[in-house]
Amino acid sequence: MTIQSFEKQLRRLLVDIDTQRDFLLAGGNACIRNHAEVLANIRRVMAWARRENVLIISTAEVYRNHNGCEDAVGYCIDGTDGQKKIGYTLLSNRASFPADDKNALPADLLRAHRQVILHKRCIDPFDEPRIERLLSEVQADEFILIGACTEDAVKATALGLLQRGKNVRVVVDALGSHNRGEAKLALRKMKTKGAKLIETKNLAGVSHLRRVGTCGCESCRRRAKTRSVIIGREH
Repeated sequence: MTIQSFEKQLRRLLVDIDTQRDFLLAGGNACIRNHAEVLANIRRVMAWARRENVLIISTAEVYRNHNGCEDAVGYCIDGTDGQKKIGYTLLSNRASFPADDKNALPADLLRAHRQVILHKRCIDPFDEPRIERLLSEVQADEFILIGACTEDAVKATALGLLQRGKNVRVVVDALGSHNRGEAKLALRKMKTKGAKLIETKNLAGVSHLRRVGTCGCESCRRRAKTRSVIIGREH
């Protein structure tokens, strides 16, 4: 990749926050609200990033299995399916780094890979030395945020970037949360600090496609059936 084409890519950078099975799938140990709608929009944003050749920095929580200890985290446990990222959030040309106390990164990392996946043992990515270094040093014109959860990891990522003088856009309908009230407060704080709040259609345009294959849980199937009935009545 030439310097000119790389600089063009860095006009926008997608920050894909904790799009993992435990957060986004119905059977996950910490599933968000309205996961089907959020999944559909995350899928659209990822398709947009592929089409527009946007570079992606992904974070993923990972915790040790403490065998039922009282203070153990019950989700995103190392080695479980729930800790894995949703399949369509992964690009073929990617590099992955474990969660540790190192901050070393290869030279020209983002020139060599379309996606960099960084694991973390915490909610705030800036508490991990390697993630803190990459997000602080990368000189993108704009950081576009999607993922989970709005009231914790997304908020921490947005505020950390804003504190470092970055331009941040938050795709509000491609974010998951557990608590609606706390999520609204988090978005308000991000906006107050300088983040721009947008919707998926502002990036990927308006989609008339049905939400097929995003989730097959009973709740989502029931909602889809109800929606089909309503649409049928309208026509």
